Amino acid sequence: MGLLGDALHNLSDVSTSVVVFIGFAVSKKPPSRRYPYGYERAEDLSGLGVALVIWASAVFAGVESYRKLVSHTATTHLAIGMVGAVLGIVGNQAVARYKAVVGKRIQSATLVADAHHSWLDALSSAGALVGLVAVALGYRWGDPVAGFAVTLFIVHVGYEVTTELVHHLMDGLDPEVLDEAERAALAVDGVRDATARGRWSGRTLVVEIEGGLDPAMSVAHAAETGGAVEEAVRAAVAEVRQVRFIARPVAKYPSQDAAEAVES
Repeated sequence: MGLLGDALHNLSDVSTSVVVFIGFAVSKKPPSRRYPYGYERAEDLSGLGVALVIWASAVFAGVESYRKLVSHTATTHLAIGMVGAVLGIVGNQAVARYKAVVGKRIQSATLVADAHHSWLDALSSAGALVGLVAVALGYRWGDPVAGFAVTLFIVHVGYEVTTELVHHLMDGLDPEVLDEAERAALAVDGVRDATARGRWSGRTLVVEIEGGLDPAMSVAHAAETGGAVEEAVRAAVAEVRQVRFIARPVAKYPSQDAAEAVES
């Protein structure tokens, strides 16, 4: 049962990789009149399939482990099962190393995080191996208990994936990203104040900067300032892929307003 739970866990990883691959393929489609902002949200929708497969695997592994525990069924073919568990450990470690190397080369935080996930999968296989060793030593309950342990591990992964997915779909963002974007915008000559907003669209982080400019500034100068702001934000925030500058007229600097208020 421990090995079955581990197999389900690895199978869910494979199936979810297929779902994510389809999401990547759809997200590359160019914008259309029907979807003017493009199809990058397809990656977020593929995450729903990922979460569903993981939770379904956890339920199935838990139910089967319970049945094995109460049925007092003997565990057979221990040697073959141990070989399968060892293959799971080696295979997951190899995949984890490959993802880590590629992720660092292409600067993909997602792939690096997935490499860590694959490394944890190897621990799941190790749990199944421990269960089979316990059975070999005469502890019949070792296998279903290992199955429960692997089930809990799948639940943990499911919780992490679901939490991250909800955070992504709700356009959750690290406040430090917005702080860095605002500081970069304010460093550009001519920008009197700046307010940043951001949201995720698939793997693309879009940041909007609403900046206050002198109302006497020409349109050409304002456009040039906006371009400088976009370049500054891209340089300051590594994750950002798109920056949009929205100009609004501001007659005076905030410090000037405060000084005049004191004088009055």
